[in-house]
Amino acid sequence: MKWIRNFITSRKQMVALCGAYSSWSHVISGVPQGSVLGPVLFVCYINDMPESISSFLYMYADDTKIGRPISCDDDRSALQSDLDNLVVWSRNWQLRFNLDKCKVLHMGRGNMKSQYSMQDDNGQIYILQETAEEKDLGIWMDNSLRFSLHAARAASKANQILGLIRRSFVHLDIPLMKQLYTSMVRPHLEYGNVIWHPQFKKDKEILENVQHRATRLVPSLSKYSYEERLRQMELPSLSYRRLRGDLIETFKYLHGIYRTNSSTVLPLAPTHDGVTTRGHSLKLHKRECRTSLRANVLGFRIVNFWNSMPEDIVSAPSVNSFKGRFDKHYAHLRYCTEY
Repeated sequence: MKWIRNFITSRKQMVALCGAYSSWSHVISGVPQGSVLGPVLFVCYINDMPESISSFLYMYADDTKIGRPISCDDDRSALQSDLDNLVVWSRNWQLRFNLDKCKVLHMGRGNMKSQYSMQDDNGQIYILQETAEEKDLGIWMDNSLRFSLHAARAASKANQILGLIRRSFVHLDIPLMKQLYTSMVRPHLEYGNVIWHPQFKKDKEILENVQHRATRLVPSLSKYSYEERLRQMELPSLSYRRLRGDLIETFKYLHGIYRTNSSTVLPLAPTHDGVTTRGHSLKLHKRECRTSLRANVLGFRIVNFWNSMPEDIVSAPSVNSFKGRFDKHYAHLRYCTEY
């Protein structure tokens, strides 16, 4: 452990501004920014945080979320107690929470919408602000777990980049526009879309209109219809890519590429040991759901299409083989925006 001790001790720093330098000052905490070992040490540092609470705790780097179903006052008290324990933990480890960034997101129609608080550095009670929408790991969600807000913001960001491309290039041909669009614009429209898959037609149109606008920036294609412009540029529609992405994830789950045996994690329910009277051997059980919101989850929305696929596609030996067979069999859907 000597090399770790040498890495984090006896360090100094100074401030440089316009050619002027401050005196050296000893660094008594933290690790060098951008180091390889820094994230590992940070994970070790916060590793015991979940041991002090009983609620659900989700941690990603320095982003921490705590949650709990609230059905009575005892549940509310338990969540408040966990928040108090987190404050104690942060003081013991000298890693204070930024209370201005700590917010409460109430979910569910029958939510009690109780107030929660944390103590600041001076021991004063700070009532946590309530919010109706929040960004989590790059995805915007609201208190009804609908992602219309995320679709609108993703389309807005993508349109801004398209505007920058239009102003930066005097002439755009098909190869250049395709490269710029697929590398700089489309990732904003597809990031995490297996999770926030657009549920409403208006959200799908908002996203598809971005690609519609991108193809019109090529002067030689302006006279063609949207579908024909996609063919000329060999750009699949966003609807097709979302469907394809869902099926790839399904293939990975059913073929054990994702290693999990938990029914709470696995969103797909295979039929009994592949025994079926018709269709392929990997048919999924179609479960009932009471709300349209639940029906839009991966494990529900993909069942009908997956069960209609041919055996040679769902039983492909690898992911790349599955992609190739799917693209060949469903080539007629490649440029369609609705199906």
